[in-house]
Formats: sequence, C-alpha cells, structure tokens
Amino acid sequence: MSKLPNSVDINNLLDDLRSCCWDASDILLNYSQKIKNEQYKSNFVKLKKDNEPVTLADLDVNSLIVNHIQAKYSDINWQILSEESIKTELNTYKKTNWLWILDPLDGTKDFVQGTGHFAVHLALNYKNKPFMGIVLIPSKNELWISNGKNVWCENKKGFKKLPALSNSKELSDMTVITSRNHNNRLLQKIIEKIDFKKSICMGSIGCKIASILRGEADIYISLSLPGQSAPRDWDFAAPEVIFKQAGGAITNLDNEDLVYGKPDMRQEGLIIASNNNINHEKICLEIKKIIQDNNFL
Repeated sequence: MSKLPNSVDINNLLDDLRSCCWDASDILLNYSQKIKNEQYKSNFVKLKKDNEPVTLADLDVNSLIVNHIQAKYSDINWQILSEESIKTELNTYKKTNWLWILDPLDGTKDFVQGTGHFAVHLALNYKNKPFMGIVLIPSKNELWISNGKNVWCENKKGFKKLPALSNSKELSDMTVITSRNHNNRLLQKIIEKIDFKKSICMGSIGCKIASILRGEADIYISLSLPGQSAPRDWDFAAPEVIFKQAGGAITNLDNEDLVYGKPDMRQEGLIIASNNNINHEKICLEIKKIIQDNNFL
C-alpha cells in the first residue's frame, strides 16, 4: 500500500474529511428542501455547455471541500480535480502522483427531481489509481469510507457498519441496478435478454454501488456508446475503491480495470460492477457471450 505524501496521518485526514462531508450533507439536505418550491427551482438549476444541469448545491459543496483541503493541507504536494472546476484544474491533472478527484454532487438530475439518489464522491488517486475514497449519501445518513485498506459505513453520530454484499453468484439470482436518467434502449435489451431476477433503476453511481454494498442489489451495468454522454473519472473513482476493497469488482466487459487519467476522462463502453471479485470474471464472460450471441455490440 502506498504511503500518503509527507507523512500525512490517515486518521487525522479522515477526521478532517468526515467533518467536511457532514457539512456538505447539511448543505445538500437544506437545498433539497428549498427546491421543492418550483419558483426557487427555476433559479437554482442552470445548464452547462454539455446540457448537463448544475445547481447552486454543486457549486457550494465544491467550494466547501476544495477550500477545506487547500487550506488544511496547503503544504502537501497534491492537486484537486473537480467536475465543477474542470476547466481550471485540468492543466494540473498529470503533474503530481497524488490527485484528489471530486464530484460535489453525483446524481444532479435526481437531486433536482427529489428522488434522494444523490451523493458526494471524493477519491484520492495515486499514479492514476484510486487509493482511498469517500461516498456521502445524505438522504441515507451514510458516509462510506475506504482508508486504503478497510471499508466501512458510518452515520453522522459515528455509528459504524460493515458492507454486507450478497452471496448471489448466478445471473438469474441477481438483482441488477441501472441508471435512472442515463439509460438507453440497447442496455435495456441486454438486461432483458440476461433475464435477471429483478431490475431496478437509480440515480448516482455512488448510490448504486452503495445498494450493492448493503446487499440490496448484486450487480450494476453501465453502457455508454461513442458519441453519447459517458461517466467520467469523478463518477467512478471513489465508488470503485470502496467497492473493490469491500470485496466487489468493477471492470469493463473484458474484465479489465478501469483506466483513469485519460485526456477526456471518459469511462465509456460497458462497465460491470458485481458483488464478488472471485466470481466476477465468470459473470463478465457470461454477459459477453449473451451480447455476442445476440449481436448487441
């Protein structure tokens, strides 16, 4: 396991991040109540150049976390890459071994729609590999933490629980979870052909992965085709490191690890997250055969 830069103490770092994350939770829950007012919502949501929504909540949480890390650890040789500050931070993306990757509000559409499926993602990557991460789910009062070795979940009062991934190993026994707002017809056809036990839709990759960590679902499939919108590094980095260190697996269809630090930061193609890292290769092969047999891709 890599050591943190300049002998940063992992426990002190987690204490700092924990406090900051619960402040972020308060911000998001406060805004989630305000946007129930339609008149307020119309001024609250803006569209970015890619037509994806951004809210005052995204920007406030972004400022909170970025400013906290920069002020508290100004002497540490790491950088911060955030979805909401990508234009100014991208030029520093490959200049340091240690890189924070932040999504201040994963699941913005669901946040605006009031489903409760939104999260804050914060990962620390070392040489383009997720090393530790945090996923905050305010509506569930959950803070999922990976310290680089261990994974647990705690609530605002500090009560902790461990992941409870299911033992399902056959596709026919699995509950699959897919995106609520970024689905496509091809993925729906694949899901139908696989004939899972159950299929559910949910916003936020962090929320989807957490549902598998709780044992409520078994597998998550994402499909982004060329020319379509795709998840980026900040969508997957924190959920991935938590999920993998809990015993799950996240790869592409060929059972290859996700690659971080690409120029466009896109995580496209078919991505599979399953509940058992030992069984994962078998799951990938079975899904790949179904896709090939039906000429889906």
